[in-house]
Amino acid sequence: MDRQKLLKKVKWQLFLLGRFKIPMLGYTGLKLIELNDTSAKTKIRLKRRTKNHLNSMYFGALAVGADVAAGLHAFYFATLHGKKVSFAFKGMSCEFIKRAESDCTFISEDGKKVEDAILESISTGERINTATEVKVYDEENELVATFEMIVSVKCK
Repeated sequence: MDRQKLLKKVKWQLFLLGRFKIPMLGYTGLKLIELNDTSAKTKIRLKRRTKNHLNSMYFGALAVGADVAAGLHAFYFATLHGKKVSFAFKGMSCEFIKRAESDCTFISEDGKKVEDAILESISTGERINTATEVKVYDEENELVATFEMIVSVKCK
């Protein structure tokens, strides 16, 4: 499948997920900025729905951004390899470096690790777990937080 068509398909799937299956995605207004073989980049704007009482981004909104940035590659590579994927997060750890007082960009550069997990799941038929890292940056390009997400995939 052409990469541009694939990107449009993933954006559409993300919209549908936020509309019908996972309303929190739609509620936060999460946007897909970039998706390729190695990196995924999403953005959440700091607005009334995403901020806490300290006027910084609420922990839940940060978790939503990390969730999607870490999980996009599972859908991307499953579609690329023509497989259906059963996908979940098995664990998460995070470190907050500073308050997120502006729009935040979530970047995962572990696409290769997720693709390897999907290929292993295709060949073994088993559920495979892999750790991915998501870095969160504010508008000044300062590191705000890091998330380690344990991605669990099984291809059918």
